[in-house]
Amino acid sequence: MIILKNKMFSLCSLLLMSAIAITGCGSDKQSISQAGAAEVKTYKWKMVTSWPKNFPGLGTAPETFSKYVEKMSGGRLTVKVFGAGELVPGLEVFDTVSQGTVEMGHSGAYYWKGKIPAAQMFSTIPFGMTATEMNAWLHFGGGLELWEELYKPFGLIPMAGGNSGGQFAGWFKKEINSVDDLKGLKMRMPGLGGEVLKRAGGIPINLAGGEIFSSLQSGALDASEWVGPYNDLAFGFYQVADYYYSSIWHETGTTLEFMINEKAFNELPSDLQEIVRIAAKAVNQDMLDEYTARNSNALKVLVNEHNVKLKQFPDDVLLALKNHTNDVLADEAKKDKDFARVLKSYQDFLSKARDYNNLTLKEYLQNR
Repeated sequence: MIILKNKMFSLCSLLLMSAIAITGCGSDKQSISQAGAAEVKTYKWKMVTSWPKNFPGLGTAPETFSKYVEKMSGGRLTVKVFGAGELVPGLEVFDTVSQGTVEMGHSGAYYWKGKIPAAQMFSTIPFGMTATEMNAWLHFGGGLELWEELYKPFGLIPMAGGNSGGQFAGWFKKEINSVDDLKGLKMRMPGLGGEVLKRAGGIPINLAGGEIFSSLQSGALDASEWVGPYNDLAFGFYQVADYYYSSIWHETGTTLEFMINEKAFNELPSDLQEIVRIAAKAVNQDMLDEYTARNSNALKVLVNEHNVKLKQFPDDVLLALKNHTNDVLADEAKKDKDFARVLKSYQDFLSKARDYNNLTLKEYLQNR
C-alpha cells in the first residue's frame, strides 16, 4: 500500500512537472514570437514624378508600382507618390532623388541631358529602337549596365519604368508641308529630338507636361509633341491646335525611368530590394500594354468626335530630319566619350535587331 502511494505521488509529481514545463515552453515561444514581430522593420518611401498625379499611363504607373510593392512586401515597404509640383517641379526629380530628399523618382532620362548627355539614349533616339527593342537592349544587351554606371556618381540607381511605344510627331497650329515650315517653329520637344529640330531651324523648348496646354493657348508655343492619342486626348490639345501629325520619328519607343537613391536602396534587406526590381519590371511592361490598348480608341475619339485633322509629314521632311539626326548623334559623340560609348552599344544592338525585324515583322505587317 505504501509502495502504491509512493508510485501515485511520483506519477502526480511527474505530471505536474510536465505541465509546468509545457506552460513554460509555450510562454517562451510566445515571447520569441512577440520579439520577432517587434523586430520586423518597415520602410516608408516617397516618390516624386514629372507627371500630373494619376495622369493616364505616365501618372498611374508610379501608383501601380506603389501598390505592387506594398502588397508583395506585406506592408513592410510603402511608397507615397507625389505628382509634378506637389513636392517639387516636374523637372527637378533628378536632383531631389540624388540629394536624398526623397527615395525615388519617376521621369524620363532625356530631361537630364544637361547633367549626363548620354542619358538621353536610355529614353529614346530619333529614328531609333522600338519599345520591344529598347527593353531587349536594356535587359539583355548591356544597356542597363551602362545606365547604372552613368548614374552612380549621382548616387542613383536607374530602372526601366514604362514605355509609351512610338510617339506621335505632335500638335501644330499650322500645316507642315516642307522643311521650311519648321524654321522658327517654337515647339515643345525635349532630348535629342529637340536638337534635331534645332538643326532644322526650329526652336525647341523643354516644358513639363502640365505647362503645354497653356503655352499653346497663349502662343508661347507654335507646336508641341507629348505622347500619343491616349495622353493627348486627356490633355485636350485638340482645343488649342488644329493639326495632329502621326509620323513617328523623334520618340520611337520611349522608355520611362524609375530612379532610386542608392543609399536608401542599400538600406533595404535583400528581399525588399528584389521586390522593388520586380515591381519596376512589371510596371515597365504594364505601361506598354496599356498604351497599346488605349491609343487606338483615343485616336478614334479625336478624329470622329473632335474633328481633329490627322496628318503625316511629307517624305522630304522626314528625310531631312533623319539626316539631321545622323549629324546630331555624330557631333554629340565627338563631344562626350560616354555618349560615344553608349551610342556604339545602342547602334550595334539596333543594327542586329533591325535586320531580324525587317526579315520577320516588317514583312508580316505588310502582308497583314
